[in-house]
Amino acid sequence: MSEPHLPADEVARLHRRAAELLPLGSLLQDGDDMPAAWTEALDALAERLGQSYPFADPQYLGQMLKPPHPVAWAGYAMAMLLNSNNHAFDGGPATAHLEREAVDQIAQMLHQETHLSHLTASGTIANLEALWVARSLHPDKVVLSGAQAHYTHARISEVVGAQHETVPATGHGTLDLAALEERLQAGGVGTVVATLGSTGLGMVDRVDRVADLCQQYDARLHVDAAYGGFFALLADGGTPGVERAPFAALGRADSIAIDPHKHGLQPYGCGCIIFRDPDVGRLYKHDSPYTYFTSDDLHPGEISLECSRSGASAAALWATLRALPLTRGGLGSHLAGARSAALRLAERIRGLDGWTLVLDPDLDIVCWHRTGTTASGVSAATDVAYDRLAERGWHVAKLSVSAEDLHLDADQPTVMVLRTTLMKPEHAGVVDALADTLAELT
Repeated sequence: MSEPHLPADEVARLHRRAAELLPLGSLLQDGDDMPAAWTEALDALAERLGQSYPFADPQYLGQMLKPPHPVAWAGYAMAMLLNSNNHAFDGGPATAHLEREAVDQIAQMLHQETHLSHLTASGTIANLEALWVARSLHPDKVVLSGAQAHYTHARISEVVGAQHETVPATGHGTLDLAALEERLQAGGVGTVVATLGSTGLGMVDRVDRVADLCQQYDARLHVDAAYGGFFALLADGGTPGVERAPFAALGRADSIAIDPHKHGLQPYGCGCIIFRDPDVGRLYKHDSPYTYFTSDDLHPGEISLECSRSGASAAALWATLRALPLTRGGLGSHLAGARSAALRLAERIRGLDGWTLVLDPDLDIVCWHRTGTTASGVSAATDVAYDRLAERGWHVAKLSVSAEDLHLDADQPTVMVLRTTLMKPEHAGVVDALADTLAELT
């Protein structure tokens, strides 16, 4: 496969943007005469950034990557002219309030009416805070997550000193409810992690059923909605849509992690953690000798494990939600385009000779492979198809899954399949061309 590189016109645009942006980099003066060394540094940076995959291009369908919305980009740049710190109201007197307003909107979208919430550096940090609270409330009990849940839950449990166990997944890639109940019956479980959009297959756990089991066996429920949480905007019975019940049950979760830097159209560095019970704030209680004195309100840093946090992330998110409200017709229109693309690609692959769809997509991730009988044969065909697609300008990804789950001759335990993340609405306009290319490859 060729080395990553942006198309020549995008590289040229990067160079022009560098020259245009540098004079705008200060609120204290207009940059009419920039030092040559500054200009040269950004020109060199533009050249290096050209050695990237074209994440903005519709033919890039590989990883969970895309540029932020223009409003988010501009809002972030505006706020960076101040570079506020949302640790306390004296460090971010404007942006800390913007954060609170934006997070309130996200919590309402997720059916969390009364909550304690804040932005984080990422979904990983959001999950870390959730499991830290879980361990603090139940220090001697186990955290359970599914086999298809993000690998970070096991690592985070180790970091915060929580016991962790894995529950098997079904062949559909979701948490096995029977296995979960069996483990809950054995006792000693403090928290169950349900996944609302796994990062591999993109599948949605039955949060409603998991919530029932957690209630029955007195366990906390944490929902990792880092990838799929914003699809709540499509869980309304409309078309295109997603299954309603798992999203409707989010109001029963004790904590939820969600990533605005994925489907919320934000720059990286914008996660969010939501707790249903504001009383967990007591676990964060601490003092600082030089902050927290400008307001009697609860400062963001008083309910966060992080100290310094960019106010620009809050400003960008707030501006985006003002331009694209959390409705089906607002931000939901972007998710609807992505969901439509996934449904269309799955439909086309089902109709192609020589290709097999792994699962019907729950959200906007579609996985497939060359039709075959053995795990090794399918994996080898995946490698060939991956390279041939790249030669034609299609940037996809690979995913390792269980050969048993795909009902293949397991001459090796896992099988490599092709994976596409159709998270840009523009993908709806190219999936037929991708399917036609697959037909040619056959």
